[in-house]
Amino acid sequence: MRSSMRIFVLGTVLCLAMAGAALACTSVMVGKKATADGSVMVSYTCDGWYDHRLKVIPGGSHKKGEMVPVYHNICYQTRPGKELKKVGEIPQVEKTYTYFHVGYPIMNEKSVVMGEYTWGGREENECQNAIFMIEQLQVLGLQRGATAREVIKIMGELAEKYGYADGGEALTVGDKDEIWLFEITGPGPLWTPESGKPGAVWAAVRCPDDSYAMGSNRSRIAEIDFDDKDNYMYSPNVKSFAEEQGWWKEGEPFVFHKLYNPEPYGSPYYQQRREWRAYNLLSPSVKLAEDAAEQYPLFQKPDKPVTPQDLMALCRDVLEGTRFDMTKGMAAGPFGTPTRYAVTKDMKPEDRKGNDWNRSISLFRCSYSFIGQVRDTLPEPLAAVAWFGEDQPITTCYMPIYAGTKTVPESYNTGDRIKFDPKSTWWAFNFVGNWADLNFAAMIGDIRAEQKRLEGKFFAEQADFEKKAAELYKKDPKKASEMITKHVDGYMEEVHKDWWALAWDLVGKYNDGYRISSDTLEPLGYPTDWLKAVGFGDHDAEPKK
Repeated sequence: MRSSMRIFVLGTVLCLAMAGAALACTSVMVGKKATADGSVMVSYTCDGWYDHRLKVIPGGSHKKGEMVPVYHNICYQTRPGKELKKVGEIPQVEKTYTYFHVGYPIMNEKSVVMGEYTWGGREENECQNAIFMIEQLQVLGLQRGATAREVIKIMGELAEKYGYADGGEALTVGDKDEIWLFEITGPGPLWTPESGKPGAVWAAVRCPDDSYAMGSNRSRIAEIDFDDKDNYMYSPNVKSFAEEQGWWKEGEPFVFHKLYNPEPYGSPYYQQRREWRAYNLLSPSVKLAEDAAEQYPLFQKPDKPVTPQDLMALCRDVLEGTRFDMTKGMAAGPFGTPTRYAVTKDMKPEDRKGNDWNRSISLFRCSYSFIGQVRDTLPEPLAAVAWFGEDQPITTCYMPIYAGTKTVPESYNTGDRIKFDPKSTWWAFNFVGNWADLNFAAMIGDIRAEQKRLEGKFFAEQADFEKKAAELYKKDPKKASEMITKHVDGYMEEVHKDWWALAWDLVGKYNDGYRISSDTLEPLGYPTDWLKAVGFGDHDAEPKK
């Protein structure tokens, strides 16, 4: 995820790196022959203070000569001091598609789904004369493209023409048939629209149908096969820019991540630990070295076909059961919370200035996450379903939103992040996540039970609903669309109501160090090992003479 501090100033690479490390995302993509139902899948966690509001932005027809504004700060529109800034405009196209807008857009009506993560890159690629940030490219790509390949080509061509101003970014882009990893960086500080040169450097690689891949804040595209036009796409300057900079010469292997992101931001394991964990969960038989700081192979085959529930569990992972378990140790406190708040450099011990907390995939500062599931066996409005969850994955509830959904409840597209609002669904999830940190070990069982109840219901009813909606679509597409929207809105309203009910149940059940029920008052106290570690009773000992 791009940091709020990502404003280019020559010579401040370190500052950019530290800022980027503070706000960073994770995305997994899965080919159709690697999933249990033949769907293409993508997961995404949006980790930072980004716009959590889910909105359905209608497509439509446009008049010749119409222009489209280009903005900076689209992703920050619930964040103080981050006003929307118009930086230019480009010609509109004749037809646009409906898309689903959040801080970083996730899906369109043509069943293209999209995840994101930041990788920063080199200062030599930064450009102030360009206009496009990654989320604006996502908006335009989803509005204009009907397939993953088409969306990637649109974003690449727009960035080449008008310039890419953001730090190094990656998008996982999937449709009914295939999924791609797209990585992009800037054209350098000397680029101008009048130069005649491409305004961006980018590459994309197709995930094999029988495999999956993941990324977490470092470039992941390895050697590009320039003869394989079916599985690779790239900008015309991808080789020439590296050659001009002296990073590469003809005859050498062209490894994209080594050339354009040789020094990822953060501590050595900030990205690697999430990569290792994802591969460890989906392909445990591979036994990748957990302490290897170098790149793992991008593509792996899963040990068993992947389901949406597998990706939900992956998004919720806090390294439990490993030696890096975030619910264990003194840093987890007496009650096993996986939350690790941000630590500024001046707070860190002198010998640990370059280190970070262990980084799990689920993160307390996540604004939203989703698992995209795209099937080629269903009509267009049903083909893609985004299993969407507000706030941090470990305490969220994933609910289905179909590509043909026309509206979502108001509680999902409103909400001020600096003022508590019981009318906002995001606040329900954020409140539960924060309240759980008072005694995570005790409360997570209640939260998981509610996740299991609601998500279990949604999955149990999925096939029957899709069958009925698909049959109706053959007869009356308009009525089918209304049916889909009513179904989705009903689930979303149920989640809003039930999660606030859970919040107040937790407040009543867990307070003042007790677990309270109608007939018991159970002191939760502290674990014995923790009491020993903090010196319980030391103040009663006789002072040393």
